[in-house]
Amino acid sequence: MQKQAWFTYLDAALVVLLAIIPLFFSFPYRVNIFLSWEGAYRMSHGQLPFRDFGIPLGGMYWVIPALFMKIFGTGMLTLVKAQVFINILNGLAFRSILKSLQVKWPVQLVAVATFCLSYSFINFWPWYNHTVIAYQMVGLALLLNGLRLHGQTSVCASRMAFAALFFAFSFLTKQDAGALGILMACVLLATYSAYGKKWKPLAVFALTLLVFLSAFFVVFQKAGAGYWFNHGQKPHVSRVSLREVFEEFLLASDWIKFYLLLIFFVVIYRFRTWSQLVSNKTELMFLLLVLGILAEAAIFQVTSYTPPDNNIFFHSFAIAYLLHALLSQASLQGLRQWSVALSGLALVFVWWSNHYWTYVQRIFARQETVAVNTRTAAGEEPENVVNRRTYIIAPEGPKTEQETDWAFSNMPVFKGVYMPRSTLAGIQRIEKWCKEHPKKDDLTVLNMSELTPLADAIPFRLEKGSHFPLWFHLGVSMFNKQAVMFEQRIATRHYDLVLFEYIPTLNNFYPFRVRNALMAHYEKLDSFAAPRRGDDTRGTIEVYVPKKADSGSAPN
Repeated sequence: MQKQAWFTYLDAALVVLLAIIPLFFSFPYRVNIFLSWEGAYRMSHGQLPFRDFGIPLGGMYWVIPALFMKIFGTGMLTLVKAQVFINILNGLAFRSILKSLQVKWPVQLVAVATFCLSYSFINFWPWYNHTVIAYQMVGLALLLNGLRLHGQTSVCASRMAFAALFFAFSFLTKQDAGALGILMACVLLATYSAYGKKWKPLAVFALTLLVFLSAFFVVFQKAGAGYWFNHGQKPHVSRVSLREVFEEFLLASDWIKFYLLLIFFVVIYRFRTWSQLVSNKTELMFLLLVLGILAEAAIFQVTSYTPPDNNIFFHSFAIAYLLHALLSQASLQGLRQWSVALSGLALVFVWWSNHYWTYVQRIFARQETVAVNTRTAAGEEPENVVNRRTYIIAPEGPKTEQETDWAFSNMPVFKGVYMPRSTLAGIQRIEKWCKEHPKKDDLTVLNMSELTPLADAIPFRLEKGSHFPLWFHLGVSMFNKQAVMFEQRIATRHYDLVLFEYIPTLNNFYPFRVRNALMAHYEKLDSFAAPRRGDDTRGTIEVYVPKKADSGSAPN
């Protein structure tokens, strides 16, 4: 056993290996990454959500990135390092869940590979819709490990308490998935407790959760947490609609419905009667967990609709259950055990090849560019190449500079991250203007753009307060009350410099009404491309200064 036990850690090694791959790449400026950076930056400087900035999320989203900024500095690639840690934590937690449910190691290897390739691998940057699930996975791992579904009969109360803590972290990252996770945990605990009529696990879990969340809201209620955190009440608009959930489920959700169909027939095949299923506590808990995950994925895709693939964690749970059910009675020993594990692993890599092949293509494209440049330098005439990529001449015109001509900045905070050259040139003009301004050491700046790292790069002081929103999406993360505040400040020329990102195709991603106020009371001195790709959500960053004689010289 000891000689052969090493192979049971192959899945853990796979989790770490796939997680660290982003450390060896550079990245384009990512849409929406500004929110991850600024929240982590503020918290790494001692600011707290609700007290120092308002946000309709929980502050746990930024805790890990903020800790990494304390260790590795405020550069944007620190966020990638933080996400590597989150992906490792997430993958190992999923692995622990499968071990607690007595899944055989070949199935465990295939399921963990599915989890990493389909879900974790595509998340190179921190995002709240991923972090909320990561905390939930850790909570589920602690809960199932503490229940000790096999072997020992005693419940580990401390693990119940820590499981509740991580489910609270999940809720304080994002309310929708956090609440669904808590509901799922309560169902599992109630089912477990009903077997032996022992309610201690549920009581410890519920009491810890209640105490922690109550303490949180007591502490932060005075700072206005209730205003920011109350989705479904004015001024917020509820994102929970049963009609939309059912519509999305019935009109789409093909994978979820397919897995439900397979699970139904597998359960019917394995358990001839309901009592036969109920008599096996571990099997029933596994089934309830997978059904809960599928239900959560069906709701989460409606309540948190960006990005569109943030709910695909369900694949790995469904695959784990189906393979476990199919192979539970099979004799997997010796060479057959290895053949099943490695064949399944290879097929998973084929199944989710689109998630990693794009990065392999970048390496090939770089090699092809070097080869072409070498032949050109040698004076060789290039051959006309006609293949499946080139046999049709695209009817549209050439791509714009914003799409093709990207480069790296020399600012430390942007190290390893590339942006359009026009964006870099605009940043340099802003930096020059700030350094030449009479108030260069105490500029009052409103940065309504994606270039939030400029606060560290230039630098300038960030406004803070319970009334000040971290994120400027009107109707989502700030409301009319905050829009009026900015309009009043703009009318009194409160700001020495304003950066406003105008994205006409996104509904008030930066409030149009604030831009109207700027056009009335400020002077637009510069504009340049926002670091966004594609035509659908292309934006322009505009630079404004007050209409005053002493407002400073224009960027040039």
